[in-house]
Amino acid sequence: MPKKSSKIGGGLSAVVGVLVVAVFVLYQLGVIDLEPEATAGPQGGDAPASELSVEQARSQLEELRIEEEDDPPGYDRALFPHWDTNVQENCTTRQAVLVRDGDAVETDEDCKPVSGSWYSAYDGETFTDAQDIDIDHMVALKEGWRSGAHAWTTEERGRFANDMDSTQLWAVSASTNRSKSDADPAEWMPPLESSHCDYVVSWIEVKHVWDLTVDPDEESALRDVLSGC
Repeated sequence: MPKKSSKIGGGLSAVVGVLVVAVFVLYQLGVIDLEPEATAGPQGGDAPASELSVEQARSQLEELRIEEEDDPPGYDRALFPHWDTNVQENCTTRQAVLVRDGDAVETDEDCKPVSGSWYSAYDGETFTDAQDIDIDHMVALKEGWRSGAHAWTTEERGRFANDMDSTQLWAVSASTNRSKSDADPAEWMPPLESSHCDYVVSWIEVKHVWDLTVDPDEESALRDVLSGC
């Protein structure tokens, strides 16, 4: 019996050896992938990552018009109708962004989030109460006004305020959104430094999509951040 067991063991070893060699050959040929899958990001979903590369952002920055800000009187948030209803089924824009950017979000019949978590890319914090989350306009409405939107129609300003096609809308902590207010990157950057590259790439994308100007200090700040990306 011991000899028979030894023969079986030897046969199994040979088979395993052949399989190992076969797997290695298939891996070298690219037929199979032995790399471990990437782990999930922070709980609470991801920021609305721009499809722009840093190089593309640099190129778009060169195309933006550099002008001193024009801030004519008459600004009012009501001139930028926002949080449209029925954006996705019965959801408002705010609710749609919360669902898009959150993790395991569940909503009630009115599309109000009742559970889930949200990762705030501005400060690296995760929240489980939607009331702690603001929807930030990457380019604030008043910044848009100063950069050219004052000359738009109300309909155009409404599309800007509810733009889910670019990276204009971010679900972030209420505290960072309110700290930012209507500042541009020369005046405010997210406290989480690792988010700065994504932040300025998104800023440039939105300004480029909407053909908004940048002022000299703003342009210099954007260029400085991109140089380190």
